[in-house]
Amino acid sequence: MKRLPSIFLLAALLTTFSCGTTNNSSVNDGNKYVPYDQREGEEAVVYFTRNLSAEGLIAAYEKVNGEITGKVGVKLHTGEKNGPNIIPHEWVEALLKKDLPEASIIETNTYYQGDRYTTDQHRQTLQVNGWTFCPVDILDEEDTLTLPVKGGKWFSRMAVGSHLTNYDSMVALTHFKGHTQGGFGGSNKNIGIGCADGRIGKAWIHTTPGQPNQWDIAEEEFMERMTESTKATIDYFGPHVTYVNVMRNMSVSCDCEGVMAAPVVTPNVGILSSTDILAVDQACVDIVYAMTADEHHDLVERIESRHGLRQLSYMKELGMGHDRYILIDLDNGGKRITAADAAKGLKPFVRE
Repeated sequence: MKRLPSIFLLAALLTTFSCGTTNNSSVNDGNKYVPYDQREGEEAVVYFTRNLSAEGLIAAYEKVNGEITGKVGVKLHTGEKNGPNIIPHEWVEALLKKDLPEASIIETNTYYQGDRYTTDQHRQTLQVNGWTFCPVDILDEEDTLTLPVKGGKWFSRMAVGSHLTNYDSMVALTHFKGHTQGGFGGSNKNIGIGCADGRIGKAWIHTTPGQPNQWDIAEEEFMERMTESTKATIDYFGPHVTYVNVMRNMSVSCDCEGVMAAPVVTPNVGILSSTDILAVDQACVDIVYAMTADEHHDLVERIESRHGLRQLSYMKELGMGHDRYILIDLDNGGKRITAADAAKGLKPFVRE
């Protein structure tokens, strides 16, 4: 990996100290689920299919791809070596072959030491996990740059992989699941952590400078920092970004944990898509909460114990989308359904 210029590192350090200080103004609502009828505002559109396959992924994507033009980066979590829960690479290959033949998968190196910490390690892991059918651009392979965070309280800028601005459009293709730090990982986490570069941006989000705990920032503050990072990226792309969430193999653990992920006990659901990042993540969370207590116990506990619901309320505060939505059932002629409808009749999880 190329070393960052010393002048940039100094600027990064100054930005960290100016933007990474303690702020006690966080809203402490990250463990409080807000039912649909208690929300206000306009409704976005979210599409839903129970068809967990390459065909279902393609159908969901094609409903929300109207502004995906030019050079396209597909942001997805490619996973640690042999990770059992990532989106099947065969599905992604079919999508790209049909709809995005010139696209690249885009990723960044990790903040923790593991199978994707350096670019060389990352490329070995990509080979193991089958991401060999299209170019994979590791955005921070060469350098990093900063994008403005409009209206943020933690950051004025966010450090991302320098290759990000080589793209005209981005497709956030997300495996929705739990997350050790974030409670859940949806499109917000995929972009906010996944586009931040591995050495500077991720450190700003996770770590208070000058102390030894790499992961000391947690709960509401962490959700807000991650969300501000996401905002920097989606503001850059404007209308040329869209979101597809796959609710399959939903361990309480992130794909970062690979083969060490906790066993999946939550039923598989389907695939959701939207041009509204808050709406698609909110709809996934609503479906989880609409499950039976036995079905959603572990995932809800993970979300609430980490105060992950603050991701949703902060996205709304920052004007990133809508927490009310029209849920369109692609399997039944485009009829409007509810999250409870989507959660009906789920089958107990069985690993394929």
